[in-house]
This record gives sequence, structure tokens and C-alpha cells, in this order.
Amino acid sequence: MSNLKKILLDKVSCKSIWFMRQAGRYLPEFQKIRSKNPDFIKLCLNSELSSEITLQPIKRFDIDSAIIFSDILIVPYALGQNVNFIKDHGPKLSDFNFKKFLNYKESNFSQNLSPVYKAIDLTRKKLKKNKSLISFVGGPWTLLVYMLGIKESKKELDLKKLKDKKEFLNQAIENLIRFLCIHIKNQVNAGADVVQVFDSWAGLIPSQNLNDYCFTPNAKIISYCKQRKIPNICFPKGIKENFETFNKIVRPDGINLDSEIDPIWAKEKLRNVVIQGGLDPNILLKSDKEIIEGATKYIRTFKDIPYVFNLGHGLLPETDPDKVSKLIKFYRNYNG
Repeated sequence: MSNLKKILLDKVSCKSIWFMRQAGRYLPEFQKIRSKNPDFIKLCLNSELSSEITLQPIKRFDIDSAIIFSDILIVPYALGQNVNFIKDHGPKLSDFNFKKFLNYKESNFSQNLSPVYKAIDLTRKKLKKNKSLISFVGGPWTLLVYMLGIKESKKELDLKKLKDKKEFLNQAIENLIRFLCIHIKNQVNAGADVVQVFDSWAGLIPSQNLNDYCFTPNAKIISYCKQRKIPNICFPKGIKENFETFNKIVRPDGINLDSEIDPIWAKEKLRNVVIQGGLDPNILLKSDKEIIEGATKYIRTFKDIPYVFNLGHGLLPETDPDKVSKLIKFYRNYNG
């Protein structure tokens, strides 16, 4: 059993380190593959290349866990929406067809994602037994932000669009939960042993809607995981002090802090849960001294409780892989 699973399931205090977006743009070996594969969704659906990319940080750093190379938007793609990644703009999805979405066949959804499951199977066969293979899904709200096109900027929603869509938003969330649970089940059946739920745009939800759009949907997904004894981690990015309420309602095995959360506050307020991450990924763009100081703060704060070392968001494209290597080495050798 991997250290990550031991921490999540048994709440033991031992060392485990991995990074969100550890397989990606900052690695030269990834850039080489990406330069020959301009269509990002097609790359995610190339089982052999997806597996190879997943294993790149394992080969380079001997990191403790792998996370399958895919994207949260592979789910809307599998539900019939076109997904295009436009340079310097981000993802753009075709118009949302609500009727088509509600009537989409589960068998077609799973078939569309079969290359992802094959990639997981290939990766698991190559991965050492003492390393976890993490699968993931986007939170229902975060996916619908993209699917409905209601995000105006990184910090704002198009409130008019949100109001116009509100009448069927709850129904859409329920239907999406159903498909996300299918995707989780299929990923685990293929060989994944941990699942993380990325609710990346939870911080955009108006406070009066947090229960309906964030807490309850995540709770339903985590309940599904727990019924099947699937170790799980939630990342409700940007909800500030509402992390405490989220944890009480959703009750995940683990919760990933974003960089805005004070680790001392988190240690005091987030009970009966494994804490993961929190370190600002921007710190890896700074000096070795600043990196060590930042990492030490998190290691010391959580030294006497179950903690998984990670970041408060994904590794940035401009990150130097040598800085990542030094951080991993420091964490593993730390005995303070």
C-alpha cells in the first residue's frame, strides 16, 4: 500500500509528496510530446502517450504518486460537447444542449472515455505497487461553469447568464454527479486507487449558493466514494473560511488547501480530515532559500498530524524542474 493511501485511510503520519500538474508543461520531455500533438483533447485520449506523460515525473523525480494525465473537461467532451483549447485564451466549449445532456446514454459516455481507462491500466502495470495512481474529476459546479459558459473572468461570473441558467442548474448538477460517479468507478476499475475532486471555480459561487452548488454536490460524490472504500481528496479552491463548513458537510478523507488558506488556521479548524498541500506554486519561481522557508512552514505546522505535501494549485509552466527536484529532496530529508 502506498503512503498516500495509508495516510488517507488509516490517518497515519508518514511522508508522502506529489504535485498537482506534476505531469505537464514545465517538463522538457512533455513539451517534446506536446509539440507533435497540438490537439490537447486528442492527446488526453491517446492511451499510450497519456500513460507515458503520467510516468514522466515518476521517472525524473521518483515521486510518491502518479496522477493520470487527462483533463477535467474530458467529461463534457464525453457528453457530446466540443472542447477546444485556444492558445492564450483557455478552453472554449460548443453551445450546451440541455436536452441532449439529460438524455445522454451512460454506455456512450463510458465508451467515449475508454482511452482514459486504457491509459490508467497501462500506467498501473508500469507503476511500482508502493506508489498510488490518482484519478480525478472536476467538481460539478466547476464543469458547469465551462459547459454553460458563465465565467466572465478568473474572478467573476457573468451574473446575467447565471440567472438565465438557474432554473435548470440544479437538475444539470444532479445529472452531472451521475456521470462523474460513473467516471470515478471506471477509473478505479482500470487501476486507479485514489480520486481527487477538483472544484477549481468554487470560489466564484455566491455565498448564498455554496450549499447547493458546492457542498451538497461534493458530498454526494464523496459519499459514493466512501461506500466503495475509494480514498478521496477534495479541492474546493477559493472558498476561504468556508473550507471549515465544507469539511464538516462533505467529510472527505483528505482536503487540499489553496495558497490563500493560513496553514495554522487550517490545522486548528479542519478536524477529522487529512490535510494536503497549500504551498504557493509561485514560490518555486523564487530563490532556493525562499522555497525552503516556504516548505518548512508547512512541514512544521503539520508535523504531528497526517499531512500530504503538495501545492495550493498546479505547478506553473515556467517552473524549473531542478527547483522541483530540490524541493522533493528537502522534504524527504527533513527531520526537524
